Amino acid sequence: MISRCRTLSKWTDMCPFVSNAGLGPRINNSEGVFYGTQWYATNQFALELIFHNRMKQYECLTTNSSLASAIFVPFYAGLDIGRYLWGYNTSVRDATSRDLIRWLKSRPEWSTMGGRDHFMVAGRITWDFRRLTDDEDDWGSKLLVIPEGKNMTVLVIESSPWHKNDFGIPYPTYFHPSKDSEVQLWQERMRRIRRPWLFSFAGAPRPNITDSIRNEIIGQCRQSRRCKLLQCDSGRSKCHSPSSVMGMFQRSIFCLQPQGDSYTRRSTFDAMVAGCVPVFFHPGSAYVQIEEVLGRFGKNDVVAMREEVIRMIPRLVYADPRSRLETTKDAFDVTVEGVIQRVDDMKGGRVPEFSELESWKYAVAGRGGQHEWDHFFNRTTQ
Repeated sequence: MISRCRTLSKWTDMCPFVSNAGLGPRINNSEGVFYGTQWYATNQFALELIFHNRMKQYECLTTNSSLASAIFVPFYAGLDIGRYLWGYNTSVRDATSRDLIRWLKSRPEWSTMGGRDHFMVAGRITWDFRRLTDDEDDWGSKLLVIPEGKNMTVLVIESSPWHKNDFGIPYPTYFHPSKDSEVQLWQERMRRIRRPWLFSFAGAPRPNITDSIRNEIIGQCRQSRRCKLLQCDSGRSKCHSPSSVMGMFQRSIFCLQPQGDSYTRRSTFDAMVAGCVPVFFHPGSAYVQIEEVLGRFGKNDVVAMREEVIRMIPRLVYADPRSRLETTKDAFDVTVEGVIQRVDDMKGGRVPEFSELESWKYAVAGRGGQHEWDHFFNRTTQ
């Protein structure tokens, strides 16, 4: 797939983005938005490549599967399905995944737990892998609904609230530190930086989505002197410029994060890396004046919220796969710890059973079934 990078996307030339171990081209910091050199124009769907290259540096790898706590499957599921989401029939969309499953089932490692100790990264949203029928009009592949796929733990950039086998981990951002000091210096910079905008929004309207609140948000931002708007369009807008996006987030106290094409946005993680407090929405809140609500927070409350976001920065970013942080846990470290704990809990019978599509999985998940990301977002959105 990587050697044929021009086929990876119908809309984007992915070849520049598979460079530098999946980090993409290094960002030119001519505008002075970034600090240090560990900033890259990383594509939001490059997570599988970054994670695989990080895994190659993991200090606890073993070639003896009988000693392994968990087994990583380096299959690029998101890059695979991204080639075939538009204009291809279901058999083409499923072909590579079915080849993978056949190969895994032939391996002795699979028979130990039927794949329940296997995990993989699928760097797109879960709904791209949950096609329920063989109708050609249905979306995505069947990777996460076939029995073998349901046995594995699959890490995605947006998980299902109900299903047992997928867990959400952060989108890749532009920041990929290679030293602990780079993380700490960035956090301090985000604490000190001046933020003249009360709130900001980067995004495009969704005129074809009837319950989208984006038009209302854009309208309110335009009417306010305390809001900064970076309106995106289908061309090469400033929303495709890391410097423009991150520069705006750094100078904002709150960053508005309504849902986009799916429930989550990469923008949420970019904003948090910039020390900006994310604001999430429900469609019913669309017509509440945003500026009035955000303006009610006192200075101490704002400082506390921003500090909580800045404290999370190390665990929201993926370190440069060509290096290793000494003391700082990044998103990769937290994720692998969570996977190993989940597999360990399954071996010990400590993962609770629940009925999919009838239960909210995070309300019943055990310590191995609930990632720190879910705990954080549950806490900050209350």
